[in-house]
Amino acid sequence: MKQIKCSRILVMLAVIALMACRDANKKGIIPETAKTNLHTPMESALQQTNFDTIIDGKAVKLFWLENKDLKMAITNYGGRIVALWTPDRDGNFVDVSIGYPSVKDYVESAESYFGATIGRVGNRIAKGKFSLDGTEYSVVPNNNENALHGGEHGFQDKVWDAEQPDTKTLILRYTSPDMEEGFPGNLTVKLTYSLTDTWAVRIDYEATTDKTTVVNLTNHTYFNLNGEGSGSILNHSLQLYADKFTPVDQGLIPTGELRDVKGTPFDFKVAHTIGARIEEKDQQLTFGGGYDHNFVLNGTKSNGMNHAATVVGDKSGIVMDVYTREPGVQFYCGNFMASDNTLKSGAKDDFRTAFCLETQHFPDSPNQPDFPSITLRPGEVYHTVSEYKFSVK
Repeated sequence: MKQIKCSRILVMLAVIALMACRDANKKGIIPETAKTNLHTPMESALQQTNFDTIIDGKAVKLFWLENKDLKMAITNYGGRIVALWTPDRDGNFVDVSIGYPSVKDYVESAESYFGATIGRVGNRIAKGKFSLDGTEYSVVPNNNENALHGGEHGFQDKVWDAEQPDTKTLILRYTSPDMEEGFPGNLTVKLTYSLTDTWAVRIDYEATTDKTTVVNLTNHTYFNLNGEGSGSILNHSLQLYADKFTPVDQGLIPTGELRDVKGTPFDFKVAHTIGARIEEKDQQLTFGGGYDHNFVLNGTKSNGMNHAATVVGDKSGIVMDVYTREPGVQFYCGNFMASDNTLKSGAKDDFRTAFCLETQHFPDSPNQPDFPSITLRPGEVYHTVSEYKFSVK
């Protein structure tokens, strides 16, 4: 009888523990079993030797950041996030960032923006031309007639100097010389990736210049909260804290209007799945091939930053909240992904299997006097911060 009672007690304790774990997941707390095992099958696809090389005379490496909640792989080639693991609702670690298994793939691929730091100017500049203090500058067009993400060889193609002061922080530096890609001034950039104790990836951007220039830095990580290679992101739930967006012409250059999202497929003030209205007959969706637009953040604050977005993976239960000091965020849902590249999981980058939320000033800002300015002058310090914070539900 004692053995039977003991067995019943053990079963009851196991049930209570299981229920507690489930309740913890609902509250966004990582199960302890996940915290003690950060190694995943996906991690084995990332070999250090596939990133150790020399490009333009500078050493390229793969760096690892880790705390009790997150693990991230970053290469100083392009200052890019290669992989990012976070627990799902069952405590299994999932790589939510798509990327390549080697630096060779990043160099040779036609899709060079996966995970990259973007600069000097993220997004598009109409016809690659802008004026500062009466002087006109030209950036070589690399997106039809427009300049995109800093020109033909933006920051995604540069080898950054790296310093890793601890296991949770990586500091990257790059000095962009005067007239690189047509931008004036020697621009000194410092980029800090860090993992916080609140389950977040924090990116600090800093820059100074010796000549008046333009700067709009961002990160171009492609996310799938169900995991790389898990299929479409159209059933992800998305909420954007934006009352307006900037409509574009056929070349995806803003018209200058700040249009109310109300009554349009661009209204994500209340959460919708990404795919719920993507096939509606709407000129802006036609121009973008889906969502590829800048949203004007409405100033909803958290910890001194704008709350930009909340995304939930439909299969994983992983929640990602985006916070930023920037006034806008570009929501892109993988409209130009075409199965041309093999990812580190072995899957292809199929159509709409990842999305981007690029915190930013608005596209074509140098040519739009009513948009917030991205001009940086000598003696000023460009400093902005964005965070990608994770939880589960």
